[in-house]
Amino acid sequence: MTTLLVALAIGAVLFAIGLYGALSQTNLVMIMMGVELMLGGAMVNLVAFWRFLHPERIEGQMFVLIVMTVMAIEAAVGFGLGTARFRAKGSVEMEEAAELKG
Repeated sequence: MTTLLVALAIGAVLFAIGLYGALSQTNLVMIMMGVELMLGGAMVNLVAFWRFLHPERIEGQMFVLIVMTVMAIEAAVGFGLGTARFRAKGSVEMEEAAELKG
């Protein structure tokens, strides 16, 4: 059985890799992969805290399901925007998306 420290370290590493990936890439797909890793790392930390602090309560599990739903919606909307941008402009590089600024 893993300890809380190991689970938190794994979550922190996932979050750090996702943060690096989201900030260092210019391709929309790679940025979205980084954001998904960041959300996954946050979920690992959430589950670790829930499991070791209040395993008898169900709120932790429900919150993880909500975060997973948000992850799926974010991926669907992001990939939809990426597909529309690729069809219109032929590229999903964010450096070329200057017209999206408000």
